Amino acid sequence: MKKIHQIGCACEKPGYHYTEYRSSELGTDHTNGRYGEVTVQQCKLCQRIWIHYFVEYESFSRSGRWYKGIVSKKDRLQITPENAAEYLETLEWYVYGGSYFESTGTFGQGKLNLEP
Repeated sequence: MKKIHQIGCACEKPGYHYTEYRSSELGTDHTNGRYGEVTVQQCKLCQRIWIHYFVEYESFSRSGRWYKGIVSKKDRLQITPENAAEYLETLEWYVYGGSYFESTGTFGQGKLNLEP
């Protein structure tokens, strides 16, 4: 499990707005046909880097879900769209939410729920 120290930045709090980040697309995870959108985000306040993973299944209502976790600059170079979900599962904590969870964000750890 990768230790992630909290520093008290607003980006660590669930519900932090996406406009508070600089974002760039990393790509799409086609694993098991889920088409997960993977984005690299950098907090405009503390400059920490986050991996954001979003998936939604068009044939199921309220299926949208996202996960985001802090990544070190060193680890960031190893992350691809295909291994982003596995990376997030190794973190001590991450933030997740979406219509599937009926949440704008909460803390979690462990296995991601990515199946429909």
